[in-house]
Amino acid sequence: MGNGDYKYPATGVECAHRVAVPPPQPFTKSLKTSLKETFFPDDPLRQFKNQPASRKFILGLQYFFPILEWGPRYSFQFLKADLISGITIASLAIPQGISYAKLANLPPILGLYSSFVPPLVYAMMGSSRDLAVGTVAVGSLLIASMLGNEVKANEHPQTYLHLAFLATFFAGVFQVSLGLLRLGFVVDFLSHATIVGFMGGAATVVCLQQLKGILGLDHFTHGTDIVSVMRSVFTQTHQWRWESGVLGCCFLFFLMLTKYFSKRRPKFFWVSAMAPLTSVILGSLLVYLTHAERHGVQVIGNLKKGLNPPSLSDLPFGSPYLSTAIKIGIIIGIIALAEGIAVGRSFAMFKNYHIDGNKEMIAFGMMNIAGSCTSCYLTTGPFSRSAVNFNAGCKTAVSNIVMAMAVMITLLFLTPLFHYTPLVVLSSIIIAAMLGLIDYDAAIHLWKVDKFDFIVCIAAYIGVVFGSVEIGLVLAVAISLLRMVLFVARPRTTVLGNIPNSKIYRSVDQYPAASTVPGVLILEIDAPIYFANAGYLRERISRWIDEEEDKLKAAGESSLQYVILDMGAVGNIDTSGISMLEEVKKSMERSGLKLVLANPGGEVMKKMNKSKFIEVLGQEWIYLTVGEAVGACNFMLHTCKPKAMTDDSSMV
Repeated sequence: MGNGDYKYPATGVECAHRVAVPPPQPFTKSLKTSLKETFFPDDPLRQFKNQPASRKFILGLQYFFPILEWGPRYSFQFLKADLISGITIASLAIPQGISYAKLANLPPILGLYSSFVPPLVYAMMGSSRDLAVGTVAVGSLLIASMLGNEVKANEHPQTYLHLAFLATFFAGVFQVSLGLLRLGFVVDFLSHATIVGFMGGAATVVCLQQLKGILGLDHFTHGTDIVSVMRSVFTQTHQWRWESGVLGCCFLFFLMLTKYFSKRRPKFFWVSAMAPLTSVILGSLLVYLTHAERHGVQVIGNLKKGLNPPSLSDLPFGSPYLSTAIKIGIIIGIIALAEGIAVGRSFAMFKNYHIDGNKEMIAFGMMNIAGSCTSCYLTTGPFSRSAVNFNAGCKTAVSNIVMAMAVMITLLFLTPLFHYTPLVVLSSIIIAAMLGLIDYDAAIHLWKVDKFDFIVCIAAYIGVVFGSVEIGLVLAVAISLLRMVLFVARPRTTVLGNIPNSKIYRSVDQYPAASTVPGVLILEIDAPIYFANAGYLRERISRWIDEEEDKLKAAGESSLQYVILDMGAVGNIDTSGISMLEEVKKSMERSGLKLVLANPGGEVMKKMNKSKFIEVLGQEWIYLTVGEAVGACNFMLHTCKPKAMTDDSSMV
């Protein structure tokens, strides 16, 4: 099995190398290697090797609290940049927080609470320099729709509030568990196409639901599907308030205008960032001066002054809705992770630094656990706020601390100023933010690149808009999983040919100039061989052989005698796959054909060796490259008459 020239005894062909079977490893070592590759591909424990115990303790603290790593190097220049960024995102976080809390059917003050404690936790534990933490519209919508199906917020507000805290707590526990167990790949099941469609559908539903605030309606459907919303809107035409509608349209136009201006002039990003707070101030002044609340314009009313009250004792672990809270917590936890990690990685790519997905999960989980104990609901890293933070020139997570301090000052002294804030302004802020989540360009790009991804995207969108957020999410994930199963169960097999004037063999479909080898069929298998695709591959190989023989007969050429399987892309094989190869070999021998393998990997060779398939096939029919296999087959074709392959002794 060593290097050097080797002559296969059956063929007499000299090859540079013989295909080696990896040396056996102890079971414990093999298991350890397998687990390490699965759960620790980035080898996070490498930094602890050959370090004294005291140093390991410090490194462990820095792993869970990255602020201890970059904090000592913090400079005044960083502080100036983070101060500007923090104040800028606070101006966006305050009105958005209040708006999203209303969207979740929670008291508006919870939006401010959720912009105070969680950002402080993330600043200590998060690894992203650009992520701005806060509540998000999609998470708020999920809580409103899923929790609203069990408990009506207007009928049992206290129960609804406590269950929202409990769902947030379980979301945090789930996120921390994924991070500690390094199961971040679970989030990867939410493909890019799924997220595009789901976010677009959720944004559409959120915008439609804001018609309640824009039109000043008192009663509105609890359903999130477009049919229920439209029915609720048009069956109450006599309740529409034109004052509220005009005010809402004016503020929506103002917000969209500032967003358009900032997009065209990136240097003036702060214009759109300040627009929501400006709208709140102008709307409050207008209502205060004109007494518009007496003419059908609904206002927020009194907001409780003071910092977050503790809510640990309010977590109803003995509630009959406990299973519902756990289910909601898992779903909103996954969505929050998918959005937060995707946003964090996007901005990290721009600044050329790396964030640890598992570490981020722990940070998100801890801030939601801490938040659920301090009167907060679900938080993550929203794109809009993070984009403002990035454009404002933030340097570190201190911008989150500055934002939290600004929110703290608001909670302590400024909440009475929001008394006259019209709800229609909050609806306008939500609609303006949501329209940016409907990504038409991404959907068109999916259609051009991958039609199946486009179907996944549209399925998620239609499921959310015409069903519910849960239906849309489940539908998109189910289609994505179906596609993944199809990739495994129906792998591609392609015919290879020789590129002229070379020893390279490539697909004849991709390279029309590639020529096939007379008497030899070369097939490439593009996936691992498992029980799910073994039967399909057996039938597919048989069909390729039949088609090739029909083609040769029609052309009047010599019959097919060798079939080479290029197994370079076969990363693994199970017992069903090996049984399939044995059946294919026997079937070929009955037809006078010989099976030849090329380029099998170490794991494949190991299993074929243990199953004795190498002895059945013969080591001399396994080659390191397709070129060597073709050379051996040509040698046999031109030097000796093919042996009959029907000897019973060869059928093991």
